[in-house]
Amino acid sequence: MPIHIAAQGLFEGISTIPYGWTILKIAPWLVIIYLLKRYFNGATNTSERVMHSKVVMMTGGTSGIGAEVARALATRGAQIVLLTQQPLSDPFLVDYIMDLRTQTNNELITAEHVDLSSLHSIRLFATKWVDNAPPRRLDMVILCANTRTPSGGSATTTEDGLESTWGLNYLANFHLLSILSPALRVQPPDRDVRIIIGTCSSYMGGTLPDLGSPEVVSEINPKLKSKAKSKRHTESKLETVPFTPSSAYATSKLALMTFASAFQKHLAAYSRPDKKPMNARVIVVDPGWTRTPGMRRFLSFGSLWGLALYLIMWPLWWLVLKSPDQGAQTFLYAAMEARYGRGAGGTFLKECQEIKFMRPEIEDAGVQKKLWEGSDNTIEALEKEGALRRAKEKEQKAAKEKAEPKNNPHIATSAFEHGNGLKKTGAKASRRTS
Repeated sequence: MPIHIAAQGLFEGISTIPYGWTILKIAPWLVIIYLLKRYFNGATNTSERVMHSKVVMMTGGTSGIGAEVARALATRGAQIVLLTQQPLSDPFLVDYIMDLRTQTNNELITAEHVDLSSLHSIRLFATKWVDNAPPRRLDMVILCANTRTPSGGSATTTEDGLESTWGLNYLANFHLLSILSPALRVQPPDRDVRIIIGTCSSYMGGTLPDLGSPEVVSEINPKLKSKAKSKRHTESKLETVPFTPSSAYATSKLALMTFASAFQKHLAAYSRPDKKPMNARVIVVDPGWTRTPGMRRFLSFGSLWGLALYLIMWPLWWLVLKSPDQGAQTFLYAAMEARYGRGAGGTFLKECQEIKFMRPEIEDAGVQKKLWEGSDNTIEALEKEGALRRAKEKEQKAAKEKAEPKNNPHIATSAFEHGNGLKKTGAKASRRTS
C-alpha cells in the first residue's frame, strides 16, 4: 500500500492523494523525532551467555532498571536472589515474585530481607550467607539499589543516623561487599564471578569527604559525632555545611566508584590456596538517564504539583529518557559479554562500551585507602552505637513486660474473673459428682 501511494504521488501529483501536502509537511518532523528517539535510546546488548545454574544476587531488583535486569536474567535461566527492604511476607513482594516466576518460566527466584538503610540488617544477612559449609555458590552480584533526594528537599537519615543518599548509595554497598568478600574469593577457579555496580554520570561533580579526619562532620553523616569534639563545636560545624541533594548524590556515586576500583584491587591481591588466578571481576555500569521511579521523583521535585508538571511534559521525557528496559542493556552487556570473564577487571561501561573514569581520584591508591579506612571506622562506630541502642531497647522492653501484669488493672481483673470462673466450674463439677 505505501508503494502504491508513493507511486501515485510521483506520477499523478501530491494533490491526488488525500491530505498529501499535510503528510509531506509532517513527514520530516516524524523522521527527526524517530532519529532522536533512536539516539536517546542508546545501545542495545547483543551478547548472550548461558545463565542456567548461575546464582545472581541483586539489590534494587523490584523496580526500574533492576527489575528489567532481573527479568532478563531470569528468562535466561539464572537463579535470582533479590535483596529487598520489604519483609518476605509483604503482599507486594509475594505477588511480584510469583508474577516474575510466571513471566520468565523460572521458579528459581527468591528474596531475602535486607534493609540497606540498616547496617545491622546488612550484617545479619551477609554473615549468614558467608557462614555456610560448603561455601554457597555465587556467580554474580548486581547492585542497582539507588536513592536520591529531590531538588530542594531536606536531608533524611537512615536508621543509623547517616544521610540517606550517602548511607544507601555508598556505605550500604561498601558494607555488603566487604562482608561478602570471602564468599566471592572462595568460588572455584573455573567460575566466572562478576560484581556489577550501577552508577551515574553525575559522579563527575562529587567531592570525596575526608573520612580519615576525626574532626570531620559533614552533610553525609550529620549524626555521627567525634569524641574529639565538643557538642557545641559539632553543632557549629553542621550549621556551616548545607545539604544539597545534587551534591550529596554526586558525592555518593564518586565514593562508590572509588570503592569499586579499590575492591577490584582487593580481590586481585588475594592469593588463592590453589595458586589459581583470581576469577572475580568488578564492572561499573552507567545506564544513562532512564525513566525510573527515582528519576520521576527527582524531576517532579517530590511534590504533587511537580508530578503534574512531569505528566504535562511527558512527551519530552519519553523522547530524551530511556525506558527501564533500554537502561538495563549495559547491565546485561556487563553480565553476559564473554571478554569480561577474563582480564584484570575494574572496567567502566556506558552504552555497551568501555570508557575511562573522568575523575583521577577513582584510581588513586591513596584516596582509595583513605576512603576504605574511613568507611570502616564509620561503620564500626555506628554498629557499636546501634548494638548499645538495641540492648537498651531490649532491657526496657523486658522491664515493661515484667511490670505490666502488676500495673495493668485490666489484666488483673481478667485474671481474677478467670479464676472465679474456674472455681464456679469446679463447684458445679463437685456437686455433679456427689
